[in-house]
Amino acid sequence: MAEDELEAAVGQLVGLLMERRVTLATAESLTGGMVGAVLTDVPGVSAVYRGGVVVYATDLKAKLAGVPEDLLAAVGPVHADTAAALATGVRERLEADYGLATTGVAGPDPQAGIEAGTVYVAAAGPGSVQVRKLQLSGDRAAVRRGSVQAVLELGAAVVAEELD
Repeated sequence: MAEDELEAAVGQLVGLLMERRVTLATAESLTGGMVGAVLTDVPGVSAVYRGGVVVYATDLKAKLAGVPEDLLAAVGPVHADTAAALATGVRERLEADYGLATTGVAGPDPQAGIEAGTVYVAAAGPGSVQVRKLQLSGDRAAVRRGSVQAVLELGAAVVAEELD
């Protein structure tokens, strides 16, 4: 994944947020703050980025991001429904118009029977929640970087769709 592709994705998302005067919050698991770091590299992003939570531990997904504990018990931390709940929960808790979330297995080893490279990204807005399942290849760094790219692109798509 080229650096310019990542810059293009974050630029598109931040541009849409600024143009439409809406805000964003992030909930990150496997990306460990990388989404927030990429966003905060953009000058002036403080006008639209409320903040984020890194919820690496499963219990923090419930405590900090508002994922229902019964959902985590039923499907686990790496699941489409968990990603949707993370994006929705962080949006509500950080009082943002939109929420982005990442959860998955960066590798190199499988986790709880889920193979490395399995990732879910989600974007939640006032009118919808969209989740994408990814099956990424490469080492841990490549999986994490691909997750960041994908969630930024999904976020831009949801913002554009909802506000057009």
